[in-house]
Amino acid sequence: MAFTARQVRAMGLIADTFAGSTDGAPLPTDLGTHELALSLAERNPRAGEIRQLKVLLDLWDSRATGLALTGRPRRFSQLSQAEREAALLSLSDSSIGAKRALFQGLKTAALSSYYMTGGPQVWDDLGYSGPLGVRPDPPAPEIQPLTIDRETAMSCDVVVVGSGAGGGTAAGVLAAAGLDVIVLEAGQLHDERHFDGGEETGFLELYALAPQSTAEGQVALVAGRGLGGGTVVNYTTSFRTPDRVREEWAGHGVPQFTTEEYAASMDAVCARLGGNTEHDKAAPRDALLERGALALGWESAAMPRNVLGCDQDVECGRCGMGCRVGAKQSTTKTWLLDAARAGARLVTGVQVRQVQTSFGRATGVVGVSDAGHRVRVRARAVVVAAGAIQTPALLHRSGLTNPNIGRHLRLHPATAVWGRMDEPVRGWVGSMQSRYVDAMTDLDGNGYGVLFETAPLTPGFGTGFVNWRGADDFRDRMKDLQHMLGVALIVRDRDPGGTVETGKDGEPIVRYRLSPRDTEHLMQGMVGAARIAEAAGARWIASTHHRPVDYEPGVRGSVESFERDLRAAGAAPASLALAALHIMGSARMGGSPDTSALDPDGRTWDVEDLYVADASCFPTPSGVNPMISIESIAHMIAMRLAARLG
Repeated sequence: MAFTARQVRAMGLIADTFAGSTDGAPLPTDLGTHELALSLAERNPRAGEIRQLKVLLDLWDSRATGLALTGRPRRFSQLSQAEREAALLSLSDSSIGAKRALFQGLKTAALSSYYMTGGPQVWDDLGYSGPLGVRPDPPAPEIQPLTIDRETAMSCDVVVVGSGAGGGTAAGVLAAAGLDVIVLEAGQLHDERHFDGGEETGFLELYALAPQSTAEGQVALVAGRGLGGGTVVNYTTSFRTPDRVREEWAGHGVPQFTTEEYAASMDAVCARLGGNTEHDKAAPRDALLERGALALGWESAAMPRNVLGCDQDVECGRCGMGCRVGAKQSTTKTWLLDAARAGARLVTGVQVRQVQTSFGRATGVVGVSDAGHRVRVRARAVVVAAGAIQTPALLHRSGLTNPNIGRHLRLHPATAVWGRMDEPVRGWVGSMQSRYVDAMTDLDGNGYGVLFETAPLTPGFGTGFVNWRGADDFRDRMKDLQHMLGVALIVRDRDPGGTVETGKDGEPIVRYRLSPRDTEHLMQGMVGAARIAEAAGARWIASTHHRPVDYEPGVRGSVESFERDLRAAGAAPASLALAALHIMGSARMGGSPDTSALDPDGRTWDVEDLYVADASCFPTPSGVNPMISIESIAHMIAMRLAARLG
């Protein structure tokens, strides 16, 4: 669905307005980044959304759109830069959520691609050196996945759909038990031969490009893609499932979560990943987080990480685009390698479209390769581990009707509070995450609250958390990014959560809105983050709201006025930057088909021999970064399945 010249010009007008400059910096149309934005949009599997974008761009430079945006029937191209900015801000500040979501989508498309690929002309003012380049001495790959170049039929004991934290772990356990295993992965293998530490290659190759946000624009969705899934880009944070959460999960009718069985699976996972706190050198942002927390009398602890030989410096700060030094113990370095060595067949470039069944039992799957070839795999059992967005969509496409499939979606909505420091922070340097603060993880006596961390923040990704009030102001804010401490806060969200629906085209539609209780915790978390930043020495503190909410300690405002302004601004969809890197619970385990999609073995209530082994399984959100919990559940389910299949 190629874009027309008219549509490309319209995208160029929009991008140049967002990134326009009076200081001689190149425009997006000078660099062609507006075309990159459209090429990314073309990868959306939902053809209807692409058509909507094309209609918008066709109408953008019309008098009718000018009338709607400005009250005057003038084309966007006839407006001055100031008038264009005012037109975009009218969308950002609208009381209508759909208009705010449109602004957010246009801003993300225009500015993330510009700062992701702008080159030294854009990066030098930010103090950002750009991609590190591909290593001259990458190790030879230990995994040789299969690719499909013709219509193919295969058979095995167990077919595993997906190769991330859940699927990779399940494959390793099942293959080690002597079962014949086939893993089908929609993405491709990327390793040290490909990683260059750059946002363009990292984002295009290692992240799912759709859906990128919930339907209402409430939360941006960030998920991994490729062999190893999210474990290849994960921030290496390796929390065991908290005891309180295990008890809560057991209360949903899955008693093994509080027994030695699940504890043994966690032990096995942590041992295989090499989880440790020895690679805990604090990045500048983590040192500031710790400094602020300790000044408040709060504890700060070293982050357990699944790394061996991590440099904890420049390399580590780019590790969200793949670990160039091979220190991150992803499933490609661990469980998938174990599976391959035990004889499992790993197949890349195949999207599974349906689980096949016969007389109420799963008999295999049908998919399509990147080249369009039909792929059919017959199996004694099917393990679905496509992630908490794609897994329920696959189950829906396969005819399962349990009403809990696609319900109870949890996202750990995350945002940041900015603190402008005198000293350089350079958020893209240092250990990905090496400190955390849990002083506010229980705000209601039930184990629900917020967790404070930091995260590596490269320019393209950072644009999503910097509000836009005009091109020059935004450019100044981006130049200041190297002095910004971003105190990240993660909300442990509660029922009813969100939903994953499946459209007529078979693709997932994610719906999610913050509940009043979660909004209250978000507000308290932002105030807590501001206190940390102020105690660390920040001179200016701000939220990620589109309309500025900020103060200057000792000069203008206070943390008390900041809280009042936060509550006045609220958390309506597309009014502030919220992101989800932990997507969970959309096919949860439980003791009854009335309240869950899966039984305590991880098997669907609807179909025998059909299992789920990813974050979809979570009865409630983990409250901490979920990788270890995902792998532990997958390990436990796979151990049970292996015993059942003999």
